[in-house]
Amino acid sequence: MKYMHPRPSSIVASLYTARDLNVDVAILHGPSGCSFKHARLLEEDGMRVLTTSLADNEFIFGGQKPLEDVLRYAEDHFHPHRMAVVGTCVAMIIGEDLQSAIAGSGVTTPTIAVDIHAGYVENIAGVISTLEAAEEAGWITKEELARQRYMMQKANEVERKRGAASQPYIEASRGDLKHLAAQKLLRLARTGAKGIAILNAKKETAYMFTDALIALHDVCPSADITYIANLEQRGLPKSRGDAERIAAQLEERGVKAELIGALDEYGANGDTLGKRIQEIAPSFALIAGVPHAIPPEYTNGIECFSITNGPRQVAPLRDIGHKHVMVEIDLHPKTLGVREIVESEFGAVLRSLA
Repeated sequence: MKYMHPRPSSIVASLYTARDLNVDVAILHGPSGCSFKHARLLEEDGMRVLTTSLADNEFIFGGQKPLEDVLRYAEDHFHPHRMAVVGTCVAMIIGEDLQSAIAGSGVTTPTIAVDIHAGYVENIAGVISTLEAAEEAGWITKEELARQRYMMQKANEVERKRGAASQPYIEASRGDLKHLAAQKLLRLARTGAKGIAILNAKKETAYMFTDALIALHDVCPSADITYIANLEQRGLPKSRGDAERIAAQLEERGVKAELIGALDEYGANGDTLGKRIQEIAPSFALIAGVPHAIPPEYTNGIECFSITNGPRQVAPLRDIGHKHVMVEIDLHPKTLGVREIVESEFGAVLRSLA
């Protein structure tokens, strides 16, 4: 399918995966403006992102020397434990040999080369290419690489079936008014209806999506609600650390949650969560993160309050029967570099109504 709305970039996916592997310095081998926004955001998360700033002259004669220079600069100035060189469309078109530049630079820091560009239909190509380089370098095991491939396949599957990749063009939407949805949710919880509150979030976005569950518990501590969170500690180093911190903070706030799935398993978690929903048989469900991972046959007949951070996810969620769909605008930038749960707009509205 050809998408006519913007889609994630494989280059950006590679950068985020390098971050998850505890890479200290990532070097984009391309023009200075390539992936500018996400590079800046990732620097807020503790990973330095440098660029070789290739210009028209290097487009013709090659950019190996600039890359070698930046590699030496990064090692001398930042003393990183790990580095990654990430390709761009320019580097790949002109046939740059990233591994040769790493060897030629003389750096001793463990460094991987990721040959990637933005021309892939699916951005998971950047994830897989980075992980393959990491496995070859001994940073992850063959088993973890196989697991990650499966997780990416399932995440892709969800997006194609019920997500922002399910249609050629999806109109962006801010979703429902949060105070109206919050009022209805509180009425259900306070009248004794059985409910379920699920966190099925992608990686660091859980720092804010978790707040919706905490807020519901804050205002309705004795309600008949089962809490579930995908905070099992599996996956790449950063995801494991984030899950451990968020689970501890959730418990500190008085929410006893069942742990189902890990932060990188959001796409593969749907059937397991769906079966648990069937066992509980709730009247209503609050689902934060990636609600569309749960197949609609498990939520039919349940009043769903879904929270996403994707404006183009609103219509697909409504199409599968989710009655109330809210969007947490700018959630991702607000959760980069944090180590504590961040208050969400919906959580703040719930608390204000209490």
